[in-house]
This record gives sequence, C-alpha cells and structure tokens, in this order.
Amino acid sequence: MRKLLLIISTILLISTAGLAQSGRRKPPATSPTPLPEASPTPTPKTQEPKAPQVTAEKNQDYRCTDDGTLAHLMDDPATVKGFQLKEVDTHAEILARPEPKYTEAARRVGVQGVVVLKVLLGADGQIERIRVVKRLPYGLTESAIHAACEIKFKPAMKDGQQVPMWASMEYGFSLAKSSIFGP
Repeated sequence: MRKLLLIISTILLISTAGLAQSGRRKPPATSPTPLPEASPTPTPKTQEPKAPQVTAEKNQDYRCTDDGTLAHLMDDPATVKGFQLKEVDTHAEILARPEPKYTEAARRVGVQGVVVLKVLLGADGQIERIRVVKRLPYGLTESAIHAACEIKFKPAMKDGQQVPMWASMEYGFSLAKSSIFGP
C-alpha cells in the first residue's frame, strides 16, 4: 500500500510541475508593442564646492561666518583691542547662550570633557572673534564655537560708551547628558 501511495504522489507531483507556469507570458498577438517614450534627461545637480572643514586648534582665533563655517583669523592677537572683565564699568549681559551639539563621532568614541573659549563680545552686539583655550577632539571644539557664534548679549560699558569685552565660556560635554535624539 505504501508503494502505491508513493507512486501516486510521484505522478501527481510530476503532473502538477508540468502544468505550472514559468512566470513568462506571451503578449497577446493583437496588442502592439509599446514604443519607449522619450523621457526628459535629468539635469545633473551641480553641487557647490564646500569649504574644507576647519579644525579648531588651541590658542588660535576664529570668526563666525554667515554661511555657518568658521574662518581662521591669522592676524596678530596682540593687536586685538578688547577689555577684560575688571576693566569695564558694566559687564556685558548674556541674553541667550545656546548649547552645543554632541557630535556623533565623539559620542561613538565616548569623548567627554570641557571646551574653554574666550569670546570677544563686540561693542556693536556681535561676536567679533573666538579664541580656543582648551579643546576636545572629534568636532566638539568646533561645535562649541558654533554655539558661541549664536550668543546674544548686551555690550559692556566703559565711561558711558559701549566697548568690546573678552568673556570666558565653558562648554561641557558629558555622555550622561547627551542623547542620540538631541544636542
């Protein structure tokens, strides 16, 4: 009986395999073959060449630019006029100080620490320059500089005039406070 069932199942298997379609179908003889349509050729997007990423170094000065990049200032830092905190009558008042973003590379490697910057708060209410005092790798220093570029403040006063003033800014980076979803 087993042999008979084996033979019948083999016959059924072979007969159904012969009736199965291969997946290819012949087009009906009455329908004409469609001609390929001329599609408009896509215009290649010309990408603007990006400025090379500036790596911020210790004891170097940088300037914020309108396009979000950093400009390395090459002039002599001794020629820059800015008052120290104790030399002004009224200190500059920080109105807004954005937090820097934790870079993905630094998070992946586990870098933590503090970036220390000296920021020249201009008499006109603009950030004039940023000097790196203590840096961190993997883009954290650059992230802190970008955050410092966004500082909003009221200028310092000396003898009734608005004057530029140096201010020290510390930006701490801690993995415990970082998130893959936020800064």
